[in-house]
Amino acid sequence: MTSPVRDELLDQVRALPDRPGVYMFRNAKGATLYVGKAKSLRSRVRSYFGAGLNRSVLVQDMAQRIWSVETFVVDSEAEALLLEWNLIRQHHPRYNVQLRDDKSYPYIKVTTREPFPRVFVTRQLRTDGSRYFGPYTDVGSMRRALRMIKKIFTVRSCHYDMPRELPERPCLDYHIGRCKAPCAGHQTEAEYREMIDEILHVLGGQTTKVRRTLEIRMKRASDALDFERAAGLRDILRGVAAIERRQTAVDFRGGDYDVSGIAAEGGLACGVVLRVREGRLIAREVHFLRYLEGEPHEALVAALVKAFYLRRDDLPAELLVPCDFEDRELIEEHLAAKRGKRMAVRIPHRGHKRRMIRLAEENARHELDQELLRGRGRLESAAAESGDAIPDAAEALQASLELSEPPRTIVCFDISTLGGSESVGSAVWLSDGRPEKNQYRRFRIRHTPDGIVDDYAMMQEIVGRYFSRRVKEEARLPDLVLIDGGLGQLRAACHAMESAGVSDLPAVGLAKREEEIHLPEGGHPLRLANNDPGLRWLQQARNEAHRFAVTYNRTLRRDRTLRSRLAEIPGVGPAREKQLLQRFGSLDAVRAASPEQLQSVPGIGRTTAARIREALVSENGG
Repeated sequence: MTSPVRDELLDQVRALPDRPGVYMFRNAKGATLYVGKAKSLRSRVRSYFGAGLNRSVLVQDMAQRIWSVETFVVDSEAEALLLEWNLIRQHHPRYNVQLRDDKSYPYIKVTTREPFPRVFVTRQLRTDGSRYFGPYTDVGSMRRALRMIKKIFTVRSCHYDMPRELPERPCLDYHIGRCKAPCAGHQTEAEYREMIDEILHVLGGQTTKVRRTLEIRMKRASDALDFERAAGLRDILRGVAAIERRQTAVDFRGGDYDVSGIAAEGGLACGVVLRVREGRLIAREVHFLRYLEGEPHEALVAALVKAFYLRRDDLPAELLVPCDFEDRELIEEHLAAKRGKRMAVRIPHRGHKRRMIRLAEENARHELDQELLRGRGRLESAAAESGDAIPDAAEALQASLELSEPPRTIVCFDISTLGGSESVGSAVWLSDGRPEKNQYRRFRIRHTPDGIVDDYAMMQEIVGRYFSRRVKEEARLPDLVLIDGGLGQLRAACHAMESAGVSDLPAVGLAKREEEIHLPEGGHPLRLANNDPGLRWLQQARNEAHRFAVTYNRTLRRDRTLRSRLAEIPGVGPAREKQLLQRFGSLDAVRAASPEQLQSVPGIGRTTAARIREALVSENGG
């Protein structure tokens, strides 16, 4: 419900203090619209009610709905930062970026304040002096880590408040070797604490230090002829080595840092945090966030950082983020104070750490695509259970495109080219939203000379070839033809379909920039809601066609590079070049071949083999 801003609301805003704090906007029904923090409440809140020339459509829409403002004055921006995030989690405001499902993820808790600490799983994060590791969005990996810890180390599982409370006798864990019974005096507090320190290092990914300490202690025990203790330490070492084998080396220079990446589409974003310790990737955390269209990428990164780090204790020395964002320096300062030493939030622009950012973003894109597919699958399962065999997306497309039948099968075409070279096309087939890869086809563009990029002609060629062959083979035809592109590409495709005799098939184009749907007759393009299930189907088909075309383009460019190197060698023509690659499989294998092996290829004599060896080995610096 929209309403004019009331005079009393403006009077309230003018009277706000020039102090740090948090503000909450509510609508006429009392629902929370937005929670924000400010260095100066007066200046920040007044900015929402001034001229709207420089404000986004999203902010203008929200400002029209504000009915009341509630404010909280605090002593510092750092306090405002924490209060803001807690209120967002509590009220789930419509206009804030927030965790889609802000449930309590589990942590591994080590009760370090106790004389004989315990290690267990909890979903309650308290400021009780304990060490918390997590949150773990992958509960399975968390439980596997905990099982491994308890298998390696003899940490107690009882709940006694030791040493104030003690059992009458050791429990079963002692008799089966899972605990050394500190409750009965069989293990001193110092020995137990030493074991807990090792557990803390392992949970934090610092296994190298633990391994070296264990190796020294094992050697000392062996030198002292204490072979039983040496054997126990050897078993612990093997367990630590098993943990290290599960971790992936990503930075041979070592280093402790976290890497964040974001992917977003249609109101849903996925944030991935890769945790690197001692140069090894020890964990990957995944968070899904809700946002409204129009939110900048920087706002999503800021929300991910707040969601992931404001509530955790095991902080890295460095956090890598894909871009700068508001409050970065404030968050950096807060996390450094929480960590007790410097913690840098950096935006790498080149080198290995920039590649790590891209890896995190690729993981985020993959998880987001999977989540979107799962969401579609849940909708279709619900429809099937209700007795409706036609997916909601098909019915939505039928209504939106005014089709006579719901489009259960969709074929999508895309073009991929780089500078006019190795231009290729792809056709992918989806049935009820599921890829049918045995129906995928790829094309090398035949009639476009190198250096000339004519998207319309290329699209006309591949669509014509595709449907001409299917008509000739009497293969099944799709319910809907989707073209990756605008009106020009669509009309070129329709011309090819008419020549192939399938002009009766409905066809549309999906333009990437605004996700507009073009119809062959032209006119204003169709815009569907971002959460429209039919649009999701079209986007899925378009993205899959693009992926398939780009992969083929890269393969051909790589093969052409290999061929061009061989073709430059005197005495190696196209036929011999082909025979060499077929015989050895790759240019590297040709380079490694001996003169005798090269001469085993028909047409390659001693002189030509020597030329090949000389050219390729010298090129490689040999």
